Amino acid sequence: MNKLQIFRWLSRIEGLSYLLLLLIAMPLKYLLGLPLAVRIVGGVHGALFILLLLSAADISIRRMLSHVDVLKVFGWSLVPLGFLMAERVFRAATSARPSSPEPR
Repeated sequence: MNKLQIFRWLSRIEGLSYLLLLLIAMPLKYLLGLPLAVRIVGGVHGALFILLLLSAADISIRRMLSHVDVLKVFGWSLVPLGFLMAERVFRAATSARPSSPEPR
């Protein structure tokens, strides 16, 4: 798996963790008085977000995606369900890139 694929998967997983935090952990905390759910899911989501940022920096430095595309993906990571829009950015960017020949 190359670094761009890792970045793409991190975007997906981080987006899903954000949804878990908003749709499951937060209601458990505020409706049922279970703050442990937010502490656990929030910690996992925070760690995934940091990994996404580090991966974005790496992708940007290596110029595997344009700086604008990396910023778009990061911006979409701040919005619930934004990871679905980030997929569009990934698809558009990878289809526009010339494919490298397969190693023999």
